[in-house]
Formats: sequence, C-alpha cells, structure tokens
Amino acid sequence: MATRCLSFETRATAGSARLGTLSTPHGPVSTPAFMPVGTAGTVKGLTPAELRDCKVAMVLSNTFHLWVRPGHERVGKLGGLHRFMCWDGPILTDSGGFQAFSLKPDAKVSEEGVRFRSPVAGDWRMLTPEIAVEIQETLGVDVAMALDECIEWPADRARVVDSTQRTTRWLRRCLGARRRPERTALFGIVQGGFHEDLRREHADVLVDLDLDGYAIGGVSVGEPQAQMLDAVALSTSLLPSDRPHYLMGVGYPSDIVEGVVRGVDLFDCVLPTRSGRFGEAFTSVGRLVLKHARFRDDAEPLDPACSCYTCRSFSRAYLRHLLLGKELLGPRLLSLHNVAFYQGLMERIRRAIADGTAALDRLRGEAHRWSVPLHAEDSTGELDVS
Repeated sequence: MATRCLSFETRATAGSARLGTLSTPHGPVSTPAFMPVGTAGTVKGLTPAELRDCKVAMVLSNTFHLWVRPGHERVGKLGGLHRFMCWDGPILTDSGGFQAFSLKPDAKVSEEGVRFRSPVAGDWRMLTPEIAVEIQETLGVDVAMALDECIEWPADRARVVDSTQRTTRWLRRCLGARRRPERTALFGIVQGGFHEDLRREHADVLVDLDLDGYAIGGVSVGEPQAQMLDAVALSTSLLPSDRPHYLMGVGYPSDIVEGVVRGVDLFDCVLPTRSGRFGEAFTSVGRLVLKHARFRDDAEPLDPACSCYTCRSFSRAYLRHLLLGKELLGPRLLSLHNVAFYQGLMERIRRAIADGTAALDRLRGEAHRWSVPLHAEDSTGELDVS
C-alpha cells in the first residue's frame, strides 16, 4: 500500500499477527511497535538520546496539550515538533478526542466539536475537526489522528450510535480540512462500542474512505479484557490488510501480546513512564514495586536479563533509596528501564512472529507475569519505608 507519505508492508505472519514495516517521512518503523507517550513533546523524564538508546523508533504526542501550551503556531514557527523536541524519528499525535472523555466536566461535546476549559489558563476554547487537523499539520507530525468522540463504558446503544455517527461526520470534515497530505498521514478511528453490528458498519464506512491507516477506538475505557480483545479481533478482521492497525491507549504487556495475536501493529500507553514515576518496574521475572522493604539490601540489578543503563549500573537497593528519598533520579531510571523493557518486548514479539505461531504462543504464555506484581503484598500490603 502506498499513500502520499506513508506505506505499510507485511513481511511475515503468524495467524493474524503481522511482522511489518511502516515507512514514514521520518524513517521506517518495524512493527508491531510500541510508542512511548510524549504528551507535551517530551516522554516524561527522558531525553531523545535516551529514547534512541532504548531502541524507540516512534513516539506519540498530544494535539490538545500542545495546542494549549505552547501553541501549534509557535511550534510551527520554530521549525515544527521534530525540531522543537529534538526528535528525528516519526511522531504520531492523538487528536484530542480522548481529552473530551478524560477532562469532563471541563469538556463539552457538540456537533461543532469539543469545547474545553484550558487546564493552563482556564479559558474555554473550541476544538473542531478542522482545527485538530490544522494543529497536527502545523506541528508537522508524520501521522495525524482524526478527531473522534470517545465515550464511557458501559453506554447504552443509542448513545453509542449517536457517538459513532458523529465520529464519522467529524472524520469527513477532517478529510476536507487537510492541506498537507504529502507530509502528514491521516488515520481514522473505528468506533461502535461493543455492539458487533455497529462496529462492522463503522469499519465499512471508514474502509470506503481509503484512509492511510486505521485505529481501534472505544476500548480500554474500563471494560473487561476479554470484551476488549473481542472488539479488537473483530475490528482488525474488517480493516484492509495493507494498512497499519493501531490500538490506542493499551499498554500492559499481556494486552499488547494479545493485541498482536489479533492483528494489531501499533500501540501506545503512558504505563511504562507512569509506573516508573510511581516506583514500579516491568522485569523479566515480573513487575516489581521497588519501595517494598524486601529490596532494601538487594544488591541485584533491577532486571538481570536487561542491558539498559539502569540495569547495567544500579542495584535494586539503590533505586529503592532514591525513591524513598524522593530523588528525581529514581523515577527517571525506572522510566528508562521500563521503556527499554517495552522495546525489548516488541523485539521479542517480532522475532516470535518470524519464527511462527508456536513461538508466539509461547510468548503469550509468558506475558501475564509481566503485567501483575511479582509479590501480592507489593500492591496490597503496607510498605516498609525504613
């Protein structure tokens, strides 16, 4: 598949899982891929050089937050988001639709768009589909997301119908607002909640519009994992095989592996860096809560199977010391490791797809242990902070 500025090629498959290459104006991305979240033009606490050292290929930033501060026009005048944040790899921007969901009651949806109260200045401003496209094209990102309406779970059928139809109308307005398709691709977002017929109908509409790529929306809003995965499997089965499939905001390792099995190519989530800031690390032996007393005299590296800077250099006891002392270095080092762990996970997934279904099934069997705390008392008991 070739579009004005983006292409996707499948190089191997294992069932519905795809090993591929996403080619963008700022370079290729091996897929399946995980994008760390750099909401305001920075992956919290990490430099672009550190991201590269962790083998990150593509990052995600947020249209709404960059619009509020420092403003897309300012970023554009300073050379675009890539130059502004000193990142030479691909960037995808969320459209701001999730903020309509997450910032209530300071976000009000109408047919025109989403009226937000700025979390910076407190003023009200209207984000329309046209403005969402203008912001993302001015930022100069590789992939822009169409503005959609993300709704709560559970929601009654009438609410899902109204929201899905509005998302379609907004998508058509986004398509009409494009001015730089040769530089910025546009992905649409399949909605329809957990109603199979609505999701089928919406996917059919989006496929007919021949978009650069397709995201799976309306999931990861509190529903059970099995329900989410059913919606993902249905969505990917309806989308073109020559376009990238993006599962938005899904981030536990087990969810990522299961998403790949169902045909997803791109993922993003704040979980690696957010967990790091709260003192949690994803490791080959399970998820560790470093503030727990068991680590106070632990001279072992954070993850003996990891070669990142954190694991090469520091003990679990030292990392615990930093966290308890509220030293800024602690969250930074854990975030660095978690990002490296996720990139290592994606590399393992890509190798498993190349090796075939049996290898991918073995990886599925391992993934659960990376998503839950290694010791139950780490998350349920009192922490010894001495």
